[in-house]
Amino acid sequence: MTWLPAALAVLLLLAGLGWLLHWLLIRTEGVFLGHRVVVWLYDLAATRYDAIKQYDPDTESAFVAWPLSRRLKHGPAPLVLDVATGTGRLPFFLLAEPTFNGRVIGLDASAAMLAQAATKLADQGERAAFIHGAAGDLPFPDATFAAVTCLEALEFLPDDAVALAEMVRVLQPDGVLLTTRRQGPEAGYFLGRARGREELEALLADLGLSDIRSQPWQVEYELVWAVKPGARG
Repeated sequence: MTWLPAALAVLLLLAGLGWLLHWLLIRTEGVFLGHRVVVWLYDLAATRYDAIKQYDPDTESAFVAWPLSRRLKHGPAPLVLDVATGTGRLPFFLLAEPTFNGRVIGLDASAAMLAQAATKLADQGERAAFIHGAAGDLPFPDATFAAVTCLEALEFLPDDAVALAEMVRVLQPDGVLLTTRRQGPEAGYFLGRARGREELEALLADLGLSDIRSQPWQVEYELVWAVKPGARG
């Protein structure tokens, strides 16, 4: 039976490697393996992504699309940028709101996810457009958008502070920023990449935003709203 300790050691090693791979590829979706791995994993999952997420239209409208359209109702044909749009979740539900009369541009680093988004929103014509690009270097002039959104993505970006600064740059005065903060037990898997509420709100304040408000949303995420001060501020 002298082989038992060696066999046990091998089993423990394999179990440890299996847990490590699960943490790196499933729990944290490749974020600690580099941005290219994150994009590659999303490319692989693109055709199944909506089926996996199973978005509820009523929930998306009540917590995200309708409140955002309400904040934009005073502006004629507002232009919205959705950073890390994926398969076009935000554009799809926002453009379905009867009170929203604007356009949405979705930006993402995954070409496969963007292809799904473009197909899903093809019937929207010019109201929806999609661009392949990086959140940390947005290809738009200053003060272009009435609102900028970024849902369930900050912890996966190479530098969330740089990305948020870019979002603020392209946001118009009096414009709305809507993002999310990872919370709950699984936030601990991200080892410092998922900011606490006070830390994220302080960062947004340092970037010049005001009226910062965190709001309950999901078990894993809360919504964070903010405004870029302007003429009416």
